[in-house]
Amino acid sequence: MKVIAFASLVSAAAAFAPVAQKPAFNTALDAKFSPKVKYVPCIDVEDLPDPGFATSGVAGGLAICIAVSPKGTIYALGDKCPPVNQPLSFGRVTEDTIDDPVLGTKFSLKTGEVVGAWCPAGIGKLLGGLFEPSGVPTYSVKKSGSTIDVQVDVNYKANFEANYWSGVLDAQGKADGKYY
Repeated sequence: MKVIAFASLVSAAAAFAPVAQKPAFNTALDAKFSPKVKYVPCIDVEDLPDPGFATSGVAGGLAICIAVSPKGTIYALGDKCPPVNQPLSFGRVTEDTIDDPVLGTKFSLKTGEVVGAWCPAGIGKLLGGLFEPSGVPTYSVKKSGSTIDVQVDVNYKANFEANYWSGVLDAQGKADGKYY
Protein backbone atom coordinates (compact mmCIF):
# COMPACT_ATOMS: atom_id res chain seq x y z
CA MET A 1 0.00 0.00 0.00
CA LYS A 2 2.87 2.36 0.85
CA VAL A 3 4.45 1.66 -2.54
CA ILE A 4 1.21 2.56 -4.36
CA ALA A 5 0.84 5.78 -2.37
CA PHE A 6 4.49 6.68 -3.04
CA ALA A 7 4.15 5.92 -6.77
CA SER A 8 1.03 8.07 -7.09
CA LEU A 9 2.76 10.94 -5.24
CA VAL A 10 5.81 10.73 -7.54
CA SER A 11 3.67 10.59 -10.69
CA ALA A 12 1.59 13.57 -9.52
CA ALA A 13 4.75 15.60 -8.86
CA ALA A 14 6.22 14.58 -12.24
CA ALA A 15 3.15 15.94 -14.01
CA PHE A 16 4.14 19.47 -12.94
CA ALA A 17 7.88 19.18 -13.55
CA PRO A 18 9.20 21.31 -16.42
CA VAL A 19 9.85 19.34 -19.60
CA ALA A 20 11.90 20.57 -22.55
CA GLN A 21 9.68 20.43 -25.61
CA LYS A 22 9.88 21.57 -29.18
CA PRO A 23 7.78 24.73 -29.54
CA ALA A 24 4.34 24.26 -31.08
CA PHE A 25 5.07 26.95 -33.65
CA ASN A 26 7.31 27.08 -36.69
CA THR A 27 10.42 29.20 -36.78
CA ALA A 28 11.99 30.73 -39.85
CA LEU A 29 14.34 27.74 -40.01
CA ASP A 30 11.58 25.22 -40.72
CA ALA A 31 9.00 27.56 -42.24
CA LYS A 32 7.21 26.54 -45.42
CA PHE A 33 6.78 30.17 -46.43
CA SER A 34 9.62 32.65 -46.26
CA PRO A 35 9.12 35.60 -43.89
CA LYS A 36 7.43 38.56 -45.54
CA VAL A 37 7.55 41.59 -43.24
CA LYS A 38 5.44 44.56 -44.25
CA TYR A 39 3.09 47.20 -42.87
CA VAL A 40 -0.56 46.14 -42.90
CA PRO A 41 -3.66 47.98 -41.64
CA CYS A 42 -4.64 47.12 -38.07
CA ILE A 43 -7.29 49.64 -36.96
CA ASP A 44 -8.86 52.81 -38.31
CA VAL A 45 -7.49 56.11 -36.98
CA GLU A 46 -10.97 56.95 -35.65
CA ASP A 47 -10.79 53.78 -33.48
CA LEU A 48 -7.51 54.90 -31.88
CA PRO A 49 -7.98 54.97 -28.09
CA ASP A 50 -7.56 58.06 -25.94
CA PRO A 51 -4.13 58.64 -24.38
CA GLY A 52 -3.55 56.24 -21.47
CA PHE A 53 -5.70 53.49 -22.99
CA ALA A 54 -5.35 50.58 -25.43
CA THR A 55 -7.48 48.71 -27.94
CA SER A 56 -7.19 45.50 -29.90
CA GLY A 57 -6.89 44.87 -33.61
CA VAL A 58 -5.73 42.28 -36.11
CA ALA A 59 -2.81 42.67 -38.50
CA GLY A 60 -1.68 39.85 -40.76
CA GLY A 61 -3.75 37.38 -38.76
CA LEU A 62 -2.05 38.32 -35.48
CA ALA A 63 -3.84 39.75 -32.43
CA ILE A 64 -2.35 43.20 -31.83
CA CYS A 65 -2.69 45.59 -28.88
CA ILE A 66 -2.55 49.25 -29.92
CA ALA A 67 -1.59 51.33 -26.87
CA VAL A 68 -1.43 55.12 -26.63
CA SER A 69 0.79 56.60 -23.93
CA PRO A 70 -0.47 59.56 -21.87
CA LYS A 71 1.69 61.82 -24.08
CA GLY A 72 0.09 60.39 -27.26
CA THR A 73 2.81 58.05 -28.53
CA ILE A 74 1.35 55.00 -30.31
CA TYR A 75 2.75 51.51 -29.63
CA ALA A 76 1.89 48.06 -31.01
CA LEU A 77 2.37 44.90 -28.95
CA GLY A 78 1.12 41.33 -29.07
CA ASP A 79 -2.36 41.21 -27.51
CA LYS A 80 -1.86 37.87 -25.72
CA CYS A 81 -0.61 38.50 -22.23
CA PRO A 82 1.52 35.71 -20.71
CA PRO A 83 1.15 33.37 -18.97
CA VAL A 84 -2.58 32.77 -19.59
CA ASN A 85 -3.13 34.78 -22.81
CA GLN A 86 -5.78 37.23 -21.67
CA PRO A 87 -5.99 40.41 -23.81
CA LEU A 88 -3.28 42.94 -22.98
CA SER A 89 -5.45 45.61 -24.60
CA PHE A 90 -7.60 45.72 -21.43
CA GLY A 91 -4.56 46.93 -19.47
CA ARG A 92 -3.76 50.38 -18.08
CA VAL A 93 -1.21 52.35 -20.10
CA THR A 94 1.41 54.55 -18.44
CA GLU A 95 4.20 56.51 -20.11
CA ASP A 96 6.53 53.51 -20.32
CA THR A 97 4.46 50.41 -19.53
CA ILE A 98 1.15 48.62 -19.96
CA ASP A 99 -0.22 46.59 -17.05
CA ASP A 100 -1.66 43.10 -17.32
CA PRO A 101 -5.26 43.70 -16.16
CA VAL A 102 -5.55 40.35 -14.35
CA LEU A 103 -2.15 39.30 -13.03
CA GLY A 104 -0.58 42.75 -12.63
CA THR A 105 2.61 42.24 -14.65
CA LYS A 106 3.93 45.41 -16.30
CA PHE A 107 5.35 45.22 -19.83
CA SER A 108 7.58 47.80 -21.49
CA LEU A 109 5.80 49.57 -24.35
CA LYS A 110 9.10 49.83 -26.24
CA THR A 111 10.57 46.34 -25.79
CA GLY A 112 7.70 44.17 -24.52
CA GLU A 113 9.91 42.89 -21.68
CA VAL A 114 8.64 42.43 -18.12
CA VAL A 115 9.22 45.52 -15.96
CA GLY A 116 9.26 44.88 -12.22
CA ALA A 117 7.62 41.90 -10.54
CA TRP A 118 6.20 38.95 -12.50
CA CYS A 119 2.48 38.32 -11.78
CA PRO A 120 2.35 40.37 -8.55
CA ALA A 121 -1.43 40.77 -8.17
CA GLY A 122 -4.23 38.51 -6.99
CA ILE A 123 -4.24 35.08 -8.55
CA GLY A 124 -0.99 35.99 -10.30
CA LYS A 125 0.84 35.26 -7.05
CA LEU A 126 -0.29 31.65 -7.40
CA LEU A 127 0.06 31.29 -11.19
CA GLY A 128 3.26 33.29 -11.59
CA GLY A 129 5.40 30.71 -9.85
CA LEU A 130 4.38 28.04 -12.35
CA PHE A 131 5.74 29.94 -15.38
CA GLU A 132 8.99 31.59 -16.35
CA PRO A 133 8.65 35.36 -16.85
CA SER A 134 8.21 36.21 -20.53
CA GLY A 135 7.49 39.37 -22.43
CA VAL A 136 5.22 40.17 -25.36
CA PRO A 137 6.25 40.90 -28.96
CA THR A 138 6.46 44.50 -30.11
CA TYR A 139 5.88 45.80 -33.61
CA SER A 140 6.66 48.97 -35.53
CA VAL A 141 3.59 51.12 -36.00
CA LYS A 142 2.73 54.11 -38.19
CA LYS A 143 -0.25 56.22 -39.25
CA SER A 144 -1.03 55.77 -42.91
CA GLY A 145 -3.94 57.84 -44.15
CA SER A 146 -7.06 56.68 -42.31
CA THR A 147 -5.48 53.57 -40.74
CA ILE A 148 -2.92 52.62 -38.12
CA ASP A 149 -0.53 50.20 -39.82
CA VAL A 150 1.59 47.61 -38.00
CA GLN A 151 4.71 45.93 -39.40
CA VAL A 152 4.28 42.14 -39.14
CA ASP A 153 5.37 38.97 -40.90
CA VAL A 154 2.29 38.36 -43.06
CA ASN A 155 3.35 34.72 -43.51
CA TYR A 156 3.59 34.00 -39.77
CA LYS A 157 0.03 32.69 -39.48
CA ALA A 158 0.38 30.57 -42.61
CA ASN A 159 3.63 29.07 -41.28
CA PHE A 160 2.02 28.37 -37.91
CA GLU A 161 -0.92 26.62 -39.55
CA ALA A 162 1.08 24.88 -42.31
CA ASN A 163 1.35 21.57 -40.48
CA TYR A 164 -1.34 22.18 -37.89
CA TRP A 165 -3.95 19.82 -39.34
CA SER A 166 -1.50 17.31 -40.77
CA GLY A 167 -2.78 13.83 -39.97
CA VAL A 168 -5.77 15.12 -38.00
CA LEU A 169 -9.30 15.47 -39.29
CA ASP A 170 -10.30 19.12 -39.41
CA ALA A 171 -13.76 20.70 -39.31
CA GLN A 172 -14.30 19.83 -42.99
CA GLY A 173 -13.41 16.18 -42.36
CA LYS A 174 -10.23 16.14 -44.48
CA ALA A 175 -6.92 15.07 -43.00
CA ASP A 176 -4.90 17.66 -44.95
CA GLY A 177 -6.90 20.73 -43.84
CA LYS A 178 -7.91 21.63 -47.40
CA TYR A 179 -11.41 22.80 -48.17
CA TYR A 180 -13.81 20.68 -50.24
